[in-house]
Amino acid sequence: APIESFWGTLKTELIYHRRYQTRQEAIRDIREYIEIFYNRQRKQRKLGYLSPAAFERRFYELQRAA
Repeated sequence: APIESFWGTLKTELIYHRRYQTRQEAIRDIREYIEIFYNRQRKQRKLGYLSPAAFERRFYELQRAA
């Protein structure tokens, strides 16, 4: 189920809003979406609705405070 959710999100947030002229343009845009937005910035339910970057910052802040 997680991969179906990912593809649904990708299509809704990116692909349905663009019309690509070339396959390379689509690949570049999808790669950027996954690497920059989805993996680093998008809020994740399993991380308490924090982005992975924010979750990591909070984790290390709590480690230093302990």
